[in-house]
Amino acid sequence: MKLDIKSQLRLLPQSPGVYLFKDARNTVVYVGKATNLKNRVSSYFKKNTNDVKRPIEEAIEIVTDIETIKTGTVIEALILEAQLIKEYWPHFNVLGKDNKTFLYVAISKDIYPKIELIRGNDLEREGEKSFARVYGPFVSARAIREALRIMRRIFPYSSCNPPSEGKVGKACFNKHIGLCPGVCDGSITPTAYKKNIRHLVQFFEGKRVDILKELKKEMMLAAKNENFEDAAHARNKIEHLEHIQDVSVITQDHDETVNHPLFARVEGYDISNISGVHAVGSMVVFLDGEKTSSQYRKFSIKTVEGANDVAMMDEVLTRRFGHAEWGMPTLLLMDGGLPQVNRAQSVLERMGVDVPIIGLAKGPTRKKVEFVVATKKANQRQQLIQLARLHEHILVAVRDESHRFAKNFYQAKHRKSMLGG
Repeated sequence: MKLDIKSQLRLLPQSPGVYLFKDARNTVVYVGKATNLKNRVSSYFKKNTNDVKRPIEEAIEIVTDIETIKTGTVIEALILEAQLIKEYWPHFNVLGKDNKTFLYVAISKDIYPKIELIRGNDLEREGEKSFARVYGPFVSARAIREALRIMRRIFPYSSCNPPSEGKVGKACFNKHIGLCPGVCDGSITPTAYKKNIRHLVQFFEGKRVDILKELKKEMMLAAKNENFEDAAHARNKIEHLEHIQDVSVITQDHDETVNHPLFARVEGYDISNISGVHAVGSMVVFLDGEKTSSQYRKFSIKTVEGANDVAMMDEVLTRRFGHAEWGMPTLLLMDGGLPQVNRAQSVLERMGVDVPIIGLAKGPTRKKVEFVVATKKANQRQQLIQLARLHEHILVAVRDESHRFAKNFYQAKHRKSMLGG
């Protein structure tokens, strides 16, 4: 006899792992991961005081059974979650998304295999067979990047190419900090390098225990043969694998980070000036909820005289969308209210660009933010505002970063003018 949900919640383990929510037909409707299964799953069944429901909260309403699978680490839970999503493709995991928006970990077929993150649309275009291994889909870009960062410290891999035949290679920065085993300078053989990759593959296939057994045998054999350096390397890997500090793989609040396709590339804009003097504009870029400073852009205002922030924003956006090589955003965030949003909309229409726009303005009391959307379609407007509220912390971070970047640029120009530059 199947237990009711309350009884199932009481029996949940307090360990890392994966949980599967099932409906009355025993269909898996949602898969998630947790550092503590009991705490995480139980939290979803508490009363929601928010007017806006996330997909997971909608799923709760039809859940009649909970299955859990314990894992040794959170990273293993992340990997298992991806495997189960690929197997079941649960409705509430993929709601509002398609396979093209997810991230996959791909291992190349090179002599020195490379590890890369690839979007579903790129994977579809290149084909899985063009890679030696493919793992995913991963719903959280931040989580899988953090997991790879941790794993690379244990099993270093390279993004370098080996030196040309007859030439001496130069060690890259990652080689100096222990993240590249030496492909760049030719200090590692393909055989030795592929051993690291093999261990990484085993980890992605849930075989951490097998790796530990193999490393312990290597350590004992090396010590017996008095190869103490090799024994020490094996010992260090064992210690790292047994004590992976991977809580950061899962966010502090919920499993779901910003994984809606709308948030794949958010561009934030701001204007900075005093009475129109030394006016500048900023563009900051957040990919999957993470700021990507290498893609930031600065704009010195050239065509607007006087204090007219709306006209300055027009110039900035017109110049920005003249650069197709910068890529296309999935969402524009304007620091401002309806005037800025309406002008941004008119620029995009003029440039033939169709991208959603959200304005983030201070409310009437200036104690909370207010979201502004320029669209005549009520359903689209409501959907954008709901998404904005759900991910307010990300949008506020984008707004604050664009303001900081614009202010710093303005101050630099002002200082330069004061020095006669």
